[in-house]
Amino acid sequence: MCCALAAVLGVLVHVEVTRQTVQTARDKALAKLTDASRAYEAGEALPPGSGIDPPELPASLRALAVAGSRGTMVADFRGSSTMWAAAPADGRALATTIDYTQSARTISGLDNAIIGSSVLAIGGTLLIGAFAVTRVTRRLHQTATVARRISQGDLDARVADPRTEDPSRHQDEVATVAGALDTMASTLQAKLTSEQRFTADVAHELRTPLTGLSAAAELLPEGRPTQMVQERVRTMRQLTEDLLEISRLDSGSEQVENDVHRLAPLAERVVRASGTNTEVVIVEDLCVETDRRRLERVLGNLVANAHKHGRAPVVLTVHGPVVTVRDHGDGYPDYLVAHGPQRFRTEPQAGGKGHGLGLTIAAGQAEVIGARLEFRNAPDGGAEAVLTLPTPPPATPEP
Repeated sequence: MCCALAAVLGVLVHVEVTRQTVQTARDKALAKLTDASRAYEAGEALPPGSGIDPPELPASLRALAVAGSRGTMVADFRGSSTMWAAAPADGRALATTIDYTQSARTISGLDNAIIGSSVLAIGGTLLIGAFAVTRVTRRLHQTATVARRISQGDLDARVADPRTEDPSRHQDEVATVAGALDTMASTLQAKLTSEQRFTADVAHELRTPLTGLSAAAELLPEGRPTQMVQERVRTMRQLTEDLLEISRLDSGSEQVENDVHRLAPLAERVVRASGTNTEVVIVEDLCVETDRRRLERVLGNLVANAHKHGRAPVVLTVHGPVVTVRDHGDGYPDYLVAHGPQRFRTEPQAGGKGHGLGLTIAAGQAEVIGARLEFRNAPDGGAEAVLTLPTPPPATPEP
C-alpha cells in the first residue's frame, strides 16, 4: 500500500506540474500571438520569432490556422524545444514561437526527482516492511512449531515469548496467541498428568485385592461357577497389568535395553509362547538392535489380537526389518486404520469386543523401541499390522 501510494502521488504531481507548466507557456505564446496579430493588422513589423507561413511550422498546426482557428503546439525547432502558436491571417497562418527549453528541463528535472524519491521511499518502505514482517512471521513460525510439537505429544514445549513474560512490554497479537498456547499446553499437561497418576494409582490399588481374590478363587470347589470366577479374576488382573503398562508408557519413564537379536528365532519364540496356531514365514532373516522384551510384547499383542478379532489362518511374516501379522477376518475398523488404536473403543459389529488396550500397548512399545507400527486392511480381505524396525547404518570399512 505504501509503495502504491508513493507511485500514485508521483504520477499526480507529474501530471499537475506538467499541466501548469504547459499552460503557462501556452498563455505566453498566445499573448505573443495576439501582439503579432495586432501588428499584422496594423501593417507594422512583426515581433521577433513571428512570421507568416514559416516553413518550420508543424503541418497540423498550420492546417488548424488556415482553417480559421487558433492553436498551440510543442515541437522541436532548430534543435530546441519550442512552443508554437498560430492564428489565421488572410487564408494563411500567422505563427509565433517562444522558447520552451527551460520548461521542458523543469518537467524533466521534476520527473527525475519524483522517480528518485519514489525509489528511495519504496526501497525504504520495503526494507522496513520486510524487517517488521520477518519478525512477526518468525514469531508465528515459532508458535506454529511449538503447536505441532504439542500435537505430537511433547507437552513440555512452550513458546516462551518474552512479551508474555514481561507485563511491562507491549502485548501484540502474536504475543497474545503465544501466551494462550502456553497456557493451553500447561493446562493440558496438568490434566493429563493428573489422569495418568489416577490411572496408575487405581491400578496399583487393585493389584492387592485382586491377588487375594485370585488366591481365594483357587480354593473354591471345582465346577462351572468356580471356572467362571477364576476366568473373571484373570481378566481383571490382566486388565490391571495393562493399565499399569499404559500409565508407564504415557509417563515416558520407560528405559530401553537394546541388544542385537536375530529376528526370525525371536518371532518363532513369540508364536510358541502365544500357544496359538500361527504360521511363521521367514522371507529374509536379519539381526536387529532392539529391546527383546518390548519387541516380544509388541508381536505377542499383535498375534493375540489377530486370533481374538480376526479369523484363521494367521500368518506372521519376517522380511528383513519388517514383520507383518495378518489374519483373514473382516479387517480393522476405519477409525483404527485412520487414527490408530483407541483405549476401550468397542465396535458393535465385533460383538462389543474392543481393539483398545492390546494394540495401544503394542503401538506404545513400538514407539519406545523406535519402530513404526502401521495398521491397514489387505486388498483381498483381512487385517495387516506392519512393524518396521530400525536398522543400524552399515559399517564403514576402515581404510
